[in-house]
Amino acid sequence: MGKSSSLLSLLTATAVLFTGASATLDPIVIKGAKFFYKTSGTQFFIKGVAYQSGVSNNGGGATSSGSTSFVDPLADTAACTRDVPKLKQLGANTIRTYAIDPTADHDTCMSLLDAAGIYVISDLGEPSLSIDRTSPEWNTALYTRYTAVVDSLSKYSNVIGFFAGNEVPNNLTYVGSTPFVKAAVRDTKAYIKSKNYRAMGVGYAADDDATVRANVAAYFNCGDVASQIDFWGYNIYEWCGASNYQTSGYADRTKEFTGYSVPAFFAEYGCNTQGGGAAGRKFSEVAALYGTEMSPVFSGGIVYEYFQEANDYGLVSASGGSVSTLADFGAWKTAIAAVSPSAVNAASYNPTNTAGQACPTTDTSTWAVAASPLPPTPNEAACSCMMSSLSCVASASLNGTQIGQLFGQVCGYPGSPCSGVSKNATTGSYGPWSMCNATEQLSNAFDTYYKGQKSSANACSFGGAAAVVKPAGAASSCASVIAQATVSNPVSGATGGAASSSKKSDASGMTYGANPWVGQVFAVGFTVTALLSGMGMILL
Repeated sequence: MGKSSSLLSLLTATAVLFTGASATLDPIVIKGAKFFYKTSGTQFFIKGVAYQSGVSNNGGGATSSGSTSFVDPLADTAACTRDVPKLKQLGANTIRTYAIDPTADHDTCMSLLDAAGIYVISDLGEPSLSIDRTSPEWNTALYTRYTAVVDSLSKYSNVIGFFAGNEVPNNLTYVGSTPFVKAAVRDTKAYIKSKNYRAMGVGYAADDDATVRANVAAYFNCGDVASQIDFWGYNIYEWCGASNYQTSGYADRTKEFTGYSVPAFFAEYGCNTQGGGAAGRKFSEVAALYGTEMSPVFSGGIVYEYFQEANDYGLVSASGGSVSTLADFGAWKTAIAAVSPSAVNAASYNPTNTAGQACPTTDTSTWAVAASPLPPTPNEAACSCMMSSLSCVASASLNGTQIGQLFGQVCGYPGSPCSGVSKNATTGSYGPWSMCNATEQLSNAFDTYYKGQKSSANACSFGGAAAVVKPAGAASSCASVIAQATVSNPVSGATGGAASSSKKSDASGMTYGANPWVGQVFAVGFTVTALLSGMGMILL
């Protein structure tokens, strides 16, 4: 363990912030499969550190304690003042954050990072508002969250881009979540363009599961360019201890990504199972990652992680205003300082791999996902218009558990009342109102059933959870808004006959059909809060 350095960190950070060293960093841009400094055209390799305490092991969804709270590392000025000098000492030029508060002030931390020559890649979600692999959604609440993060960080030139998801499909069971992540990529890229922000990429950070990694990589790089990722992040822990390029599987991963049309890099790495935990890490993989065989394919990586926590991956131990270096701090610092990857200049670089990959073939055993269409773009105005047309609506006071139970009830009734909010990744069928919040979706199902029963009074009761109302009367623009929503994502199966037999497949996890809520522990997981709240990179 190194020496405590709270005073040194404070003095260094203060000097950085209030001297001429705080010039704005040159933005990073993409050309082909590589990153470049925008002005100089010099190739940029990520020498990154995962920088956020409290998120779950290896960057997964909820916090390590199981809660959905988090501390925004880019708004914690005391911690930034303490840590940025250490990050610079390490030789880091990038940090990855997993959850930020878009309403917070990030100016101080971003200025400190800028002055230290450090860029940021941030995940768009947070523990209570992200795409949940077990119950995937892409709805108005998530869209509001994701675009708010973009808004909050868009003014900083040292933001490289964003991850729209992290390890969402991590095995075959959950590949049905991929269309929702890809829809988030599509819509976040479109939002950046619509706001005339500078170029910022939108990518995906993938799990290294052998059963899905190839198809996931192809899926996010296939189809319409507007829906493709701008970069690929790989959370990979294959190289443990005294491994090597071949034994670790790095040679195979490099071969697989040769020809990938967008930049690929390690979004997390740093195995700690070699013996001795974090203290035993020597980071011999760093020389390979930035060496002659891998650097033409991969643009560096992000070591997991800065903070020592229960999972034992830390480079430092931090408490209050002090920070102490751990054994692997010096090991990574030495390893990263020794690399000198072979680089190209943007002006002389002519990418040959400009086309995306072919979309994976839909197969119920290995890839039960249709290439297109994707879930609809969330539109609060359209959801509001839809609600204004309803005669039977759900109570606004219902909680997540109640909503789940009521979906289980109404979706089993005749007339396919849930067809307007259904989700089926295997067929690529998504109801036009599946992008609304939970209460709005339930109201749509209630109203469909109510009208299918010829507006019988007892068809809009549901134990007091619903009520007949006089339609509010839509604005003059609503007709075209609703028409557009339903044309883009037509309602299927609402024939008024027997109830649909389509159910969520517990075995495959792919189909979210006539009853999108049955079988889900609705009150648990990230989607619940997202629903209940009501709520691209330009290539050279």
